Amino acid sequence: MRRMRWMRWRRSWRPVVRATLQPLPSPGVHAGRSDPPDINVGVRGDALYVNELTGERTRGERSTEAMEILRGISVAPGVAIGEAVVLDAEDYRIPYRTVDAKDIPGELARLAQAFSTSIAEIEKQAQWLSTNLGKDAANVFDWHVGVLKDERLREAIETQIREKNAAAAHAASTVMRNYQRRFMQMRDPLLVERVRDVQDIERRLLRNILGENREDLAHLTQPVILIAHDLTPTQTASLATTKVVGVALDVGAATSHTAILLRSWGRPGVIGLNDISTRVGGGDVVIIDGSNQLVIANPSEATLDEYRSREAAYIRLTDELDEMRRLQAVTRDGIRINLCANIEFPPEAAIGVAKGADGVGLYRTEFLFLRADGAPSEEEQYQAYAEAIRGADGKPVIIRTFDLGADKYTQSKSYEQERNPMLGLRSIRYSLQNLDMFKVQLRAILRAAALGDVRLMFPLINSLMEFRQAKMTVHDAMEDLEEAGLPCGRGIRVGMMLETPAAAIQVTEFCREVDFISIGTNDLVQYLLAVDRGNERVSPYYTPSHPAVLRALRDVVRACTQAEVDCSLCGEMAGQPLYTLFLIGLGLTTLSMAPANIPEVKKLIRLVTMAQAKRVARRALTFDTDRQVTNYLRDETRKMLPEDPI
Repeated sequence: MRRMRWMRWRRSWRPVVRATLQPLPSPGVHAGRSDPPDINVGVRGDALYVNELTGERTRGERSTEAMEILRGISVAPGVAIGEAVVLDAEDYRIPYRTVDAKDIPGELARLAQAFSTSIAEIEKQAQWLSTNLGKDAANVFDWHVGVLKDERLREAIETQIREKNAAAAHAASTVMRNYQRRFMQMRDPLLVERVRDVQDIERRLLRNILGENREDLAHLTQPVILIAHDLTPTQTASLATTKVVGVALDVGAATSHTAILLRSWGRPGVIGLNDISTRVGGGDVVIIDGSNQLVIANPSEATLDEYRSREAAYIRLTDELDEMRRLQAVTRDGIRINLCANIEFPPEAAIGVAKGADGVGLYRTEFLFLRADGAPSEEEQYQAYAEAIRGADGKPVIIRTFDLGADKYTQSKSYEQERNPMLGLRSIRYSLQNLDMFKVQLRAILRAAALGDVRLMFPLINSLMEFRQAKMTVHDAMEDLEEAGLPCGRGIRVGMMLETPAAAIQVTEFCREVDFISIGTNDLVQYLLAVDRGNERVSPYYTPSHPAVLRALRDVVRACTQAEVDCSLCGEMAGQPLYTLFLIGLGLTTLSMAPANIPEVKKLIRLVTMAQAKRVARRALTFDTDRQVTNYLRDETRKMLPEDPI
C-alpha cells in the first residue's frame, strides 16, 4: 500500500518518505529502471522519534533505528552503496559503527576523554580571546562549554554505546545530528542559527574521539557516500580523485552548477533532500538510487541485498553502453549527429573523446577562476586550454569565456554577492565591466587557438551591442598579441550562447553577425519560465518539457537553418535521452553534454530514423502542458530503449 500526504517543512512543500520494514518487491522488468521500493509516505509528526538528549521515545522525534527513504532530485542515475560521511560535521569517515561488548568500557573511556579534551580546548581558546580581544569575544564559547557539560547529552551518547554497542564516534554523531535537527525545527531564527554551533561541537568531539584514526576525504580507504547541506563547485570538483561513490545534498536543483559538476563526474547523486545532512549520521549505511530519485538510510538486510543486485545490473548496463564509444552517432537512415562533451577541467576533454565525443562543445572556463589563490595568469590559462586542445585529439573545442557572477564568484569578489544574482552582474556583463581580466583570458584563448580547431563563445548575450562590444575586445586582444610577436588564432570563429528570451526573439538579427549559436537551455528555461534553476523549492516548475520552451527551440533552430548558421544545443537537456528524439527531430545535428551521457544518447540515435524523430517533434509541439509532453516523450523513448533508465 502507498499513501501520500504532504507536509510543510522548512518553508517548502516536500514529501517525507518512510519505509515499511518489509523486503523490497522484485525489481521491475527492466534492469536500470527498476520499480522503487514499496514505501509509505506520511507526515513527519506521525512518526515516533527519539528524544535527542534523554533517549526517551516521544512523539515527534525520530527513531534512529528505522529504515528511512527520502525522495529528492536525481542528478545522475545508478546505484551506490556505502557508509556515510557527513561533510561540515565530520569531514572524515567514522571507521566503524558498532563494537563488541568487551570493548564498551574502552569506548566509554574514549568518549569521556573526548569530552574533557574538548572542554579544555574551548576554555583555552576562550581565555586567549578574553586576554587579546576582550570578554565579550570570549563569551561566544560559553554556550559550547555549556552543551558539552550538559549531563543529559553525555548520558544520551553513553546510552547508545551501552545499549546498542555503538562505537563512541557513531553514538556521538547520531545524538548530535538529532540535536541539530531539534534546533532546525525552532521558529526563532536566532536559535536556528545555533545549528552551526552544534556542528562545530560535533566536529570537535569526533576529532577528539577518533584521534589518529581520522580519514579525510582525500585519504579514504574504502567507498563512502558523501552527505552535505550543499557543495561549492570547487568542493564538487575535488571529489573525482576520492573514494566518494555517491552524493546526497539538502539543497540544489537539477541544473544548478553543483548538479552539473556531479553529472559530469558520472556517479549517482540525489539533491534537494531538505534535511538529509541532519537525518543521517557518520557511519550509517546509505543507498543512493539515482534512477528512482531515492536515498535510503539504514536499509534492512533485504533492502541491501536487493540494491546490491540492482547495482550489479546497472554496472552491466553501463559496460554495454561503453561499447558505443567506438561507433558514430548516425541515424538508421544515415544522418550524422555530432555529440560533443561539456567540460569544466582540461583533463575532461580526453575523457570525453574516450567516451566517443566528437569534440568539446562547451568548455566552462570559469572554474579556473574559482580557486582560493585568485584568478589564473594568462600563461596558466593558456596551459589549461592547450591541455584541453591536446586532449580533444584534433577535434573542435569551443571555449566559453568565463561565466562568473550568480552562484560562481572569484575569491576576491565573494563579498559582492547580489540580492538577485541571476538577474545581476554575471556572465558577459561581468566580463565587460572587468575588461582587464577579460582581455587576459581572451589573449590566452587566442594563443591556444593557434594549436588546433578552437572556437570562441560568449555567454548570456542579450543584445547586439553586447556581442559587438565583446567582439571588439577580441580584436584588441589580437592586436596585443601581434605587437608582442606571439602566435594568435586570427581566423578563430566567434559565436554566442543563446540563453535569454530576448536573444531568442532577436535570433534572426544575431544570425547576421555570429559565426555560430549554441543554445544554453539551462538558463533559457530559467528565464523563459521565471524559475530559479538553483532553488529546489521551485524545482517542479523548472522543466524543459514546457510547451513554451519547445516552441522557442523550434523557432531558434528554424531561424538558424534559414540563415545557414551552425546551431547546437549544450544545456543539460542535450544529455537527457528523454529529449533526444525531439531535438534531432527539430533539425539539431550537434548536441553537447556531460561525457557520461554520450553513450546512451548515441545508442538511441542509432536506433531511429530521422523521419521518426521528426514525427515525434511535430507531435510534441501540439501538446499544451509539460506533463503531456513528458509522458509522450518518455513513451516514445522507451519504445527504443526499454532496458535503460528514462
